[in-house]
Amino acid sequence: MSTAPASTKDAALQVKHKRLAGTPTLRYMRRFWPFYAMLVPGIVYFLIFKYVPLLGSVIAFQEYNLYGGFLQSEWVGFKWFQQFFEFVHFRRLLWNTLAISFYQLIFTFPAPIILAILLNEMRSMAVRRTIQTIVYLPHFLSWIIIAGFGYMLLSPQIGLINHMVKAFGHEPIFFLQEPNWFRSIVISSGMWKETGWSAIVFLAAIAGITPSLYEAARIDGAGRWRQLLHITLPGMMPAIMLLLLLKIGHILDLGVEQIYVFLNPITFDVGDVIDTYAYREGILKGEYSMTTAIGLFKSVVGFGLLIIANRISRSTTGERLF
Repeated sequence: MSTAPASTKDAALQVKHKRLAGTPTLRYMRRFWPFYAMLVPGIVYFLIFKYVPLLGSVIAFQEYNLYGGFLQSEWVGFKWFQQFFEFVHFRRLLWNTLAISFYQLIFTFPAPIILAILLNEMRSMAVRRTIQTIVYLPHFLSWIIIAGFGYMLLSPQIGLINHMVKAFGHEPIFFLQEPNWFRSIVISSGMWKETGWSAIVFLAAIAGITPSLYEAARIDGAGRWRQLLHITLPGMMPAIMLLLLLKIGHILDLGVEQIYVFLNPITFDVGDVIDTYAYREGILKGEYSMTTAIGLFKSVVGFGLLIIANRISRSTTGERLF
């Protein structure tokens, strides 16, 4: 049985590769259509819920009429942006928003990283899964329930913490009515609610580290601390930088629920943020153009910060979002 020369086979393979490389896009997509079909639900979701609503951003430049729609509303230019920037408490809103976001970056962001590392160091799988289940549960509670727990813990009459304070011979502390305690309560409640759930991403990053790296480190005499510094943390760095960049991009987005459930007239000076102001203007007063302008302002600022942070991350750590 005769066989073709090796040079002939090589030439045939080269021709085949060139033919495949020159395949038109439609033929390529037809060949791998199952993979493209898997993208359809995600594309449809983003088109309907992310891109189509962007058309409504035009009402930030209109005197929006709810009955006429944005096609029949009068154009007013940058009127709402100017009105927002000239608001008498604009500086207070911006400062409170930035202050709470900064505290979240300092305290809330590292918490799930530390929790993921501690869980990874546990040897008993049963204990580890039990702790994971316990710390995940608060994520599924609404902020109204969290506020109820906060009241039961911090109330000067029935609060558990104030019972402990009085047991040591001190006067009860009005935590929920003290402006100095407001940001601490917001940050700590956010940590308790979301730390366990956020740790899932970092646990997945740790699970993706090649076990042979730890084996080689142990052979070289590295202890647990050295393995953490030189293997675990570098392996987690892509996930850490990705989530940090996303957090910086949403630095003006605190959400209404977390702040609003603890906010009261006494703590207004330190707790009123851009989101709570937008809630009062948009939902309570019906100023849809104003709230759209506020949302557009936050998006532009967040996008600018994201670009800057991404460049800094790319030049310092080599990790980047895009």
